[in-house]
Amino acid sequence: MKIIQAKDYQEMSRIAANIVSAQVILFPRSVLGLATGDTPLGMYRQLIEWHRKGDLDFSQVRTVNLDEYVGLSKEHEQSYNWFMERHLFSRINVPATSIFLPDGLAEDTAAECRKYEANIRSLGGIDLQVLGIGHNGHIGFNEPGPVFTKNTHVVTLSEGTLTANSRFFDTVESMPRQAITMGMGTIMQAKRIVMLCAGEAKSEILRSAVLGDIDPMVPASILQLHTDVTIAADEAALGRMDLDELSAGGIEIVTERD
Repeated sequence: MKIIQAKDYQEMSRIAANIVSAQVILFPRSVLGLATGDTPLGMYRQLIEWHRKGDLDFSQVRTVNLDEYVGLSKEHEQSYNWFMERHLFSRINVPATSIFLPDGLAEDTAAECRKYEANIRSLGGIDLQVLGIGHNGHIGFNEPGPVFTKNTHVVTLSEGTLTANSRFFDTVESMPRQAITMGMGTIMQAKRIVMLCAGEAKSEILRSAVLGDIDPMVPASILQLHTDVTIAADEAALGRMDLDELSAGGIEIVTERD
């Protein structure tokens, strides 16, 4: 595991965008696993800017997203399909036929989960997976629980996640209670992972995920077992980290100014 320490959110976003852009430039047919939420928005803005300047070509890239709400159409303004279209896909040249998200309106959600897993396998797996981390340690919509769920599955959202995401909906009651999410096994099969983390509010859970026990009650802690994980985090998110303790644990620490 490697941690790249950024000064602030903007610098963290540029670091993450550099990692994604290098993947696309070196391997134009990469399968990118993408995430939604506030944290990756700065990264997406930077990638769009480089594309507009002619520095990045997404024409051969394939994308798979981590998750989607159950019960929302892809045209719904709070669906993750709509989020990705608005904040990235409509502004770069990735073909629509190369974009994949779970279908939130699938009548048979279990079949949709199996279909999504099969589709990821048919693409050859994920080359680079982008992640955020929730306040309770969830990645994708893999909530804390007794076990790590392996494959794409339907999850009932925790009260904490409902509260955190309710600001995007008119009321908490109007927010979907379930989502389709990649499982931990699917995420861990990605060849490379980059996790973004910003802000003091995430500092405690980031410390638990990196330095704590591997525990399904902190889903992100399983990333300790992956062979190629980079965490891009700002100073505030790393505020509870003991850098000497990280180094002693074999974690490489890099600052943007190194």
